[in-house]
Amino acid sequence: MTFTAIDFETATGHPESACAVGIVTVENGIITEEYYTLIQPPNNEYWYRNIMVHNIKPIETLNEKTFDSLFPEIHKRLFRRKIVAHNEAFDRRVLTKTMKYYGLYYDELELADMWECTCKIYRKKGYKPANLSNCANLNNIQLNHHEALSDARACAKLYLLR
Repeated sequence: MTFTAIDFETATGHPESACAVGIVTVENGIITEEYYTLIQPPNNEYWYRNIMVHNIKPIETLNEKTFDSLFPEIHKRLFRRKIVAHNEAFDRRVLTKTMKYYGLYYDELELADMWECTCKIYRKKGYKPANLSNCANLNNIQLNHHEALSDARACAKLYLLR
């Protein structure tokens, strides 16, 4: 069980507005590294409803690096890895659209076209709802929901339990 779990938070409803990322590296079934950073989204623009979800405010990212500046750190954690996310379509879209926005090429990461999705896995197991908070709660996994590193860590633990 070697994989990387990832979770993004976005500042607006636009997928290229990543404002935080959590990345958890798992080697042979053991969490070996955790990475978290705030990201300054384009124009440091936020929508109120997004702030209400994750509580990240523009003042917190005003002096943070933009995604393209952080990409070398993200790249080394994702390159050629099996990627897992709880809602893989959302997180994959955020990554691809944010990379495109900054003129970066997703293909250079050499990732699978589809990632592993713990939401789909747990839905098939009969979890209702299969959202991250319910799956974590039913498996006694600590979660500070919508904090990117906590979400990625819970996703990794859920994938290990599957």
